[in-house]
Amino acid sequence: MANSSTTLEKTALRIAAKANRAHLSPEFRQAASQAIAAHALDFLPQPPAAGAIIGGFMPIGEEISPLPLMARLRASGYRLALPVMMGKGQPLQFRAYAPGDRLVAAVWGIREPAPDQPALQPDVLLTALLAFDDRGFRLGYGGGYYDRSINALRQIKSVVTIGLAFDEQRVDAVPHLDYDQRLDWILTPSGARQAAT
Repeated sequence: MANSSTTLEKTALRIAAKANRAHLSPEFRQAASQAIAAHALDFLPQPPAAGAIIGGFMPIGEEISPLPLMARLRASGYRLALPVMMGKGQPLQFRAYAPGDRLVAAVWGIREPAPDQPALQPDVLLTALLAFDDRGFRLGYGGGYYDRSINALRQIKSVVTIGLAFDEQRVDAVPHLDYDQRLDWILTPSGARQAAT
């Protein structure tokens, strides 16, 4: 019953969060994307360890764009990777990416690296979201892909997880279940905040 109640709460919040984000103008979203790229990310190693990998994403719809931030991190020495959907109920695979690489359209029109790109395991993972709270819980689109992916990565290595969001996406509490993975940091135009313990 608790799971059913939490699922309903998530569904209601998802609808409200999508509507809230849809009101943000393209100009506002573009400025916000530049703002998150300009912040000093003191919690990340600078310079990065040799071969350190940033797992980014290609924005869809009204999501905040990580592309300016990814470009900055690449310039500082990180390698880039993008997610690839491997099937329902499966963690994402991350494949090498550099600006200008050929991308292929996949589910929901998301652009992914071509199959000939090597699979990589990110050291830092950037995630999109619909809503977040101060404890680092994120509300996604409901497929569980990032929760499975973060859990899988945490089983094999230390990974820093960062949710990228507009400040307007903060809520008092994101409903969550046992399998929902908390993020380490949230990065918004107003700055980076570490998840409260």
